[in-house]
Amino acid sequence: MAGFWDKIRKAQDSCRPLCTAIVPAAGTSSRMGSENKLFMHLNCVPVLTRTLQAIDKAELVDEIIVATRQELLEEVAQLCAQAGLRKKVKVVLGGATRTESVLAAAMEANPKAQLLAVHDGARPLVLPEDFDHVIRYACNTYAAAPAVPVTDTVKVADETGLVTATPNRSTLFAVQTPQVFQADLLKAALQAAVSEGAAVTDDCAAVERLGKQVYLTQGNRENIKITTPVDIAIAEAILQRRELGR
Repeated sequence: MAGFWDKIRKAQDSCRPLCTAIVPAAGTSSRMGSENKLFMHLNCVPVLTRTLQAIDKAELVDEIIVATRQELLEEVAQLCAQAGLRKKVKVVLGGATRTESVLAAAMEANPKAQLLAVHDGARPLVLPEDFDHVIRYACNTYAAAPAVPVTDTVKVADETGLVTATPNRSTLFAVQTPQVFQADLLKAALQAAVSEGAAVTDDCAAVERLGKQVYLTQGNRENIKITTPVDIAIAEAILQRRELGR
């Protein structure tokens, strides 16, 4: 029976829209210290290389566009060339903010791409099958993102540290990437956010500003974002466990 459903899924995948993966890689890594986290090594492989290689293995991604800073264009291009990627890869100049960088990359996507999948350059542990899962979900919802339930109790506090609210934890989710959208919808949302100077922390928020619906799907707790030095140690432990599990 499993083989039958695999054939059905492959038939559906063959008819799915063209998808461009966008990787914003123009951040300053301010919380990491003096070193750019994208070029730090995880078990001897740069973080950004691992991210790109995972996306490259996703069956439903057709091309990859990386947006980075002016001074990193050459270094990122060289990293892409050495990563052994099979898919078409383009490195473009990003903007002053993450939103501007994603928009710059989106405008360079294949005009035939109906879906845009935005994935943090600093999420190197994403599994290709999880990437494909979100793309499939976005084919039906037009705006989708992976997420995991929040396990800690969250407090809302004012500038003095005084707690003002305790949200119901059962309604809270930590959102990850890739976040996948219908291409024209994302472009419009990003352009509106940039032109209005809106500060958005992810691409879902930009789409939500337009009053559009965004749907969450099951994420993976191992799909962590490298932000601080401790995240490097956690990521290496996850990679080691994956190696042992083979």
